[in-house]
Amino acid sequence: MRILSALVVLFFVSACASSKKTQQDRANAAYDARTEARQHSPQSDSRPAATAAPVRVSEGAPAVTPGSAPTAGPKQVGEWVVTSIKGKFLAVDTSTVRVYMNLTAKTPTGEAVLSPADFSEHFQVAYVMYPDYNNRERLGYGTVAMNTQNVTREGNYLTLSFDVKRPKGAPNAVLLTEFTEINTGTKARNDLSLRFADTKLSDRFALFDKNGTQPQLRNYLNVGDTVIIRDVRGTSKPLFGFRYRHDFEAASSPMNTSSKTVSKSLSIDSTVNVTTNQPFVIPREGLYYFMEDTTAESGIGLIVADKRFPKMTRPEKLIKPVLYMSTSSEIAELSQAQDTKKAFDRYWLSLMSGNEEVAKKTIKAYFDRVEEANRLFTTYKEGWKTDKGMIYIVLGAPDRVQRNREREVWVYNRRANVSEVNFTFTKKANQFVDDHYELVRYIEYQPIWYPIVEAWRTGAIRE
Repeated sequence: MRILSALVVLFFVSACASSKKTQQDRANAAYDARTEARQHSPQSDSRPAATAAPVRVSEGAPAVTPGSAPTAGPKQVGEWVVTSIKGKFLAVDTSTVRVYMNLTAKTPTGEAVLSPADFSEHFQVAYVMYPDYNNRERLGYGTVAMNTQNVTREGNYLTLSFDVKRPKGAPNAVLLTEFTEINTGTKARNDLSLRFADTKLSDRFALFDKNGTQPQLRNYLNVGDTVIIRDVRGTSKPLFGFRYRHDFEAASSPMNTSSKTVSKSLSIDSTVNVTTNQPFVIPREGLYYFMEDTTAESGIGLIVADKRFPKMTRPEKLIKPVLYMSTSSEIAELSQAQDTKKAFDRYWLSLMSGNEEVAKKTIKAYFDRVEEANRLFTTYKEGWKTDKGMIYIVLGAPDRVQRNREREVWVYNRRANVSEVNFTFTKKANQFVDDHYELVRYIEYQPIWYPIVEAWRTGAIRE
């Protein structure tokens, strides 16, 4: 039972309560009052106020920027382009790892590339390995020959797989993979930290589809789905699983600089044991954690969500993500409504001055981003609730990403009326997942954030 002490109390920070109004409290209250006054004023201008003031940039941004986030900036019109890359490796043995990458790409007409043959015809793939993010010494490099065996389709994306040999004497490496559009030379890059020694359970095993052929590069599965946790070699071994009830709060405002001192505890709700390389079904939603033994320090965390996830369709769930563009009184009204669907429809129509067509387009645009945030950023909680998910939903994909071992910086510099703005995410230790990041918050984000929120509220953003 040694594991209980490690699992029962898990530290997740939340903003501490304060009896005095902070600068952020006053700013939020003023914004709520200003928004509601504008909403009820017949002379109010529906266009957001323009601002060109850059916000504060965090110190210590990485000098070397070999990678991109799982998302990419606006695509170039008239060319084939990779729009997102999500990668993971699995150890084959002590000398080789197998890299898997989920890819989305667009044709010159904006259609999704779903044919492995089309992707292979228009893109070339090469990689180089470095000792670290701040060390440009090349440990190894190569090209990836694409064929029907290593490029496959899974739903609305493609998966590329290839093996990488361990550089001599290197326990770890940073793999920089570059996708080049053959005709134009346009490049998309992804960086991935590799571990060849002292591998964790999640370095050796991953979630696969029910046939055990297609890796699922994500931290969630749908309730009732048949899946497999397996390694490259098909090893069979027992895993001990624990289920937790979870209802984590959504990300707080980028301007909320209140100190975070309160910890949150989780208790084990039930247990479930599975065997690797054998299909299993989890019938209940929840947060799960699988381990090789109960004394291990690492494992595999998974959210088991409803059958529609990463989509959100039920009214009681749809009302929650609008937190990022709503006043406190609007959220209270939605939460307390007897008929959630009517309250949800009334909320959007009131913002769009009764224009159903604008409301429909804005709702679709907003919840398309919610779905994508769930797909890309789900960790120990749903993607839309994470700091990355919040920024992605409101501002869209970053135009450029800088990353090192400990942080990730999203750069936005192609937005109207906005100078370059950076959002810095720092990597935080989390036993459920390896990719948990938290936003560095600044009050100086206000002149950027509020006009964009106002654009959502007036239907100016519809894509």
